[in-house]
Amino acid sequence: MKIRTSKCKVAGEIFIPGSKSHTIRALSAALMAKGISILKNPLVSDDTISCLNAIQKLGAEVSEVYNGDDLIWKINGTDGKLINLTEEIIDLGNSGTSLRLLTGLASTGNTKISFDGDASLQGRAMGPLILALEKLGVKTVASQEGKSPLAVRGPILGGKTTINGQTSQFISSLLFSTPLAKTDTEINITNINEKPYIEMTLDWLDFLGIKYKCKPDLSQFTIRGNQSYKAFERTIPADFSTGTFGLAAAAVTGGKLKIHNLDFTDRQGDKEVFDYFERMGMRVDKQDTCVNVYREGKLYGDIEINLNSTPDALPAMAVVSCYADGKITLGNVPHARFKETDRIAAMTKELKKMGADIEELKDGMIIKGSKLHGAKVNGYNDHRIIMALAIAGMGASGETIIKNAEAISVTYPDFIKDFQKVGASIERI
Repeated sequence: MKIRTSKCKVAGEIFIPGSKSHTIRALSAALMAKGISILKNPLVSDDTISCLNAIQKLGAEVSEVYNGDDLIWKINGTDGKLINLTEEIIDLGNSGTSLRLLTGLASTGNTKISFDGDASLQGRAMGPLILALEKLGVKTVASQEGKSPLAVRGPILGGKTTINGQTSQFISSLLFSTPLAKTDTEINITNINEKPYIEMTLDWLDFLGIKYKCKPDLSQFTIRGNQSYKAFERTIPADFSTGTFGLAAAAVTGGKLKIHNLDFTDRQGDKEVFDYFERMGMRVDKQDTCVNVYREGKLYGDIEINLNSTPDALPAMAVVSCYADGKITLGNVPHARFKETDRIAAMTKELKKMGADIEELKDGMIIKGSKLHGAKVNGYNDHRIIMALAIAGMGASGETIIKNAEAISVTYPDFIKDFQKVGASIERI
């Protein structure tokens, strides 16, 4: 699939769908719970459907109902007793979050459970998580590179382990699984990244009544063993990572948008992106359940932005930085290289095709304000790169064609439709 976009000015309202990170955490907890959990406003996307299908194969019963226009998933959990109903490899598509969390949870039983996914998922690092689980008594089988396809067999026993926190998903996997271990677990973490996502997981554990202790810097956790998950009811918050693209479109095109459903009290790290944009001169007027975003003059440059807590924002921030007056450094985000693709290298290469002045760094990039022009660019089947390049095209002269754009449905299936409604020149071709 390809996407075509060209210069335009957006104006109107956008309603942000549920958070992928929250939805997958909710599905993971509901899988292990005793009784029926109710998820309101879940994100329906490729990644969450992959997770939903997986938990059904692991023994959960799922039904879908509507309260008016509002979607509700009802999930009858397994009470921590996982089974592999089909005895086949469970396909998780492109969902790295599902792969990491479900690998940990699959290690709590004594049945061999196998996972695989698409080519992108097969390239995601799993070695640190596999090693950490093995230290807790789990038997694992993976490729020589420590990636999927992989299989795990528990039970997880507890004890002491160490893990490299190059992605917060490794840590979240252990935090969700070790409460079900036979004994207490001590987790020691090196190279911590993406702290807000760890804090999001801790909020879920608090909500579910799971007992643990941790150091203030999140470098060590002690998890009480032999716990269980209870059924719950929860409304999934809207996704700040998705909201970033509306904010970016207003910045790039000089338009004004009202972005609905965002809760600034939520733990999502990407809410910080709104602060980044204010530093660049955007007006961000927050109301109860929405925010108005627009600019009255130029975007300011000559600033440095630490993206360690917000790596998913890198593609959009790289695009908007091209439209700023001056130089912007996006740094301290080496883990952006370990997402669906190497996002630092990919955004540098593709934005240069559009005329951007970019210097690639080991942990980020330096971007000078540039006049972008349309070009044929590669979306790498990475949803955030695809959407970011589409936004870039909305401010560039000429026409931009994005190839390898199928993965746009991973987190925001209605991206094209929603942006057409606010005047964006964008279409699927």
